[in-house]
Amino acid sequence: MQHPIYIIGVGAIGITLAVLLRQSGKEVILLRGRPGAVPEAEETSLTVDDDGDGTTLTASIPIRTLDQVDRLSGLVLLTSKSFGNEELARLLRGKTGESPLVLLQNGLGIEAPFLEAGFPQVYRCVLLATSQVQALNTVRYKPVAPSPIGVIRGHESRLMALVEQLSTARFPFRAEREIQQTIWKKVIANCVFNAICSLLGVDNGIFYRDTSALALARQIIQECVRVAGEEGVVLNPPDIEQRLLQISQRSDGQLISTLVDINNGRVTEIGTLNLAVARLADRLGKPELASHTRLLGELTRLKSEVSRAL
Repeated sequence: MQHPIYIIGVGAIGITLAVLLRQSGKEVILLRGRPGAVPEAEETSLTVDDDGDGTTLTASIPIRTLDQVDRLSGLVLLTSKSFGNEELARLLRGKTGESPLVLLQNGLGIEAPFLEAGFPQVYRCVLLATSQVQALNTVRYKPVAPSPIGVIRGHESRLMALVEQLSTARFPFRAEREIQQTIWKKVIANCVFNAICSLLGVDNGIFYRDTSALALARQIIQECVRVAGEEGVVLNPPDIEQRLLQISQRSDGQLISTLVDINNGRVTEIGTLNLAVARLADRLGKPELASHTRLLGELTRLKSEVSRAL
């Protein structure tokens, strides 16, 4: 028997997953993380334009708010911004029971609020896909590769069943036993793109177009790799740089989410990226390991605050 899939976060990835899972016959409910006036029986028609083959898919999805749901008995996916996880852990406590919680979010240590609150099954997913809002209730989705999911807390034996429940032909997942290494690789790329592109006000293609931008990216990569190494996660800087250049070329012309958030006066995730790496370096007693990463993070945070104050 398949249990419902609850997706918290009505953004581009949340909408994409909701439509593709519903198209594959799964029961899906989208949940807004913040209380709001959403009628209990409301269903909304959502559309995904798949850049992979040009297909347009539409599905009618129920949308609720967390305060309208007493019990989340099924699979719970978090696609909301990671800076809200402390509040989400508080709101979800007592609602999820033994249900698995899968974080499809960016950031370092973002699972901590759920671990501290005693959630029994917590998984991390590193998304290898992009999705952007094109118009009201419409997103454009681009698959890249199967997104890895790994255990943070829970049973390794349940991982494959969870992956099978979430996977669709257009949005596949895979089990990953070494998820921390994969998380760090994504975090480092995000530290580069989300800070440098946002501060320069440029698109993602800057690193393969401009040698000075790439030189700065290398400094961030080197710092983050050293901090990761202090945590026992061994990474290869040239491999990360090569991957960064691939992403830069493939997403040439696209704006990183942090820059979009700054331009729209919204809170960014920089606190769970550059600033999270810097905080870890502080806890390790080696703040000098993340000096450039910290500075770029603080500047990005300040730029976001100035934008929101305008």
